[in-house]
Amino acid sequence: MPKVSVYTVPTDLPESDGTLAWESTTLVLVEIDAGGKHGLGYSYADGATAVLVRDTLAKVVTGRNALDIAAVWAAMLAAIRNLGRPGIASMAVAAVDNALWDLKAKLLDLSLLDLLGAVREAIPVYGSGGFTSYTDKQLAEQLGGWVESGIGMVKMKVGRSPDRDVARVRTARGAVGGTRLFVDANGAYTRKQALALAHSFAELGVSWFEEPRPSHDLDGLHLLRDRAPPGMDITAGEYGYDAVYFRRMLAADAVDVLQADATRCAGISGLLGVAALCEAFDLPLSSHCAPAIHVQPLCALRPAIHAEYFHDHVRIEQLLFDGALLPVDGVLRPDRTRPGLGLVLKEHDAARYAAH
Repeated sequence: MPKVSVYTVPTDLPESDGTLAWESTTLVLVEIDAGGKHGLGYSYADGATAVLVRDTLAKVVTGRNALDIAAVWAAMLAAIRNLGRPGIASMAVAAVDNALWDLKAKLLDLSLLDLLGAVREAIPVYGSGGFTSYTDKQLAEQLGGWVESGIGMVKMKVGRSPDRDVARVRTARGAVGGTRLFVDANGAYTRKQALALAHSFAELGVSWFEEPRPSHDLDGLHLLRDRAPPGMDITAGEYGYDAVYFRRMLAADAVDVLQADATRCAGISGLLGVAALCEAFDLPLSSHCAPAIHVQPLCALRPAIHAEYFHDHVRIEQLLFDGALLPVDGVLRPDRTRPGLGLVLKEHDAARYAAH
């Protein structure tokens, strides 16, 4: 029977983006034992996700062949039929599915990358944070620190105060020099605002404009993709929970780079399907958040170009797990000597953040 735990970790500073503010992040951990091996996986989700795993999905998984992930995944999707795919249900499936992939690789005494088959030895990362709640000094120190550490791309949040965004981006540009600079609005702008700001950001060398409109506004994203300055990618996809969502986004010509999150899109199994869609539409793929989950799958997926090295999740994964990687020369390189995801829960350290 899978074990489910919930950990809530306070942020180191108050954080906000264009449309949301938060002071803590919750990780739902699933652990599964079989054949004398121990698999773990997780999602960044509400604690209600754990209830769904415990009360519904655990019964689906128990007693099945741990190697038959495709069959277990299909059974979990069938079990949540009446609950709906988007949101908590898919995140619950994701946490279990990620644990099953970790377990399968450990049963075969392989790293997950070796199980999937490597396309590349390492994946570039972009430092991600630059929250709208930061002072200009905090913004510059965080982004500049990533550049000094060797990371060659950085991303900041925009959209909370559109009248200040150009000045904030100018501050960021001063801190990172010629490093590639990305912005993420989390859907905060109107279409006309986003179009005007795209040109202002381009003058400051911004090459990635994430969610200038909410992800459901495919027409708006398509408009911006068509009219954005040359050299600026319009990106979205982090709120995708199933293949239909991603197919619609791609068919609408809404993005230049598709983003996906294996803690939301029903796990690594779902992520593999997203990669197949990217190949079919000849578009690149980038992961959203959760770098410790994504690093090995991205090294096995042909369309993958980089991973998001998100400040919150980096902190949490370093706090809770042995084996969480740090970038060297701007890339994450999986340790293929460690089986599975290469992660081990730091039980003593994690206990202080556990929900009771």
